[in-house]
Amino acid sequence: MTERIIDAKEALVGRLATVVAKAALLGDTIKIINCEQAVVSGTKQHILQRAVQYYQRGIHTKGPFVSRLPDRYVRRIIRGMLPHKQPKGIAAYRRIMCYMGIPEDLKTKTIENISEAHVSKLRGTGYLTIQEICTSLGGKR
Repeated sequence: MTERIIDAKEALVGRLATVVAKAALLGDTIKIINCEQAVVSGTKQHILQRAVQYYQRGIHTKGPFVSRLPDRYVRRIIRGMLPHKQPKGIAAYRRIMCYMGIPEDLKTKTIENISEAHVSKLRGTGYLTIQEICTSLGGKR
């Protein structure tokens, strides 16, 4: 259908993911840029505790495998909002691409922001960026 380029800078990743998942299920091709600058709300201690707990579950040889790259981390969050074991969910997941920064071929295209997902909607709670979470898990970027 249509191709949408969404900027994740200072966007709450959960709210962003709901919009992206719905659009992908409706047939849109979604490209998300600046994934490392998306944010997760909550206290630093609580966010990192949940991230480490999620990262350490399972067996390291059998999975589940959790990426420490911000773009793949965001894409995995979006997958949780799709019926990824059904054919329509698999097709929708393939239409979603996440990027760190802005790729050269997307710089000239129109970029949209999701206003309802902006960090200014938070009330008083803190937040961490995806980059900070991935770095605390041992990511190199």
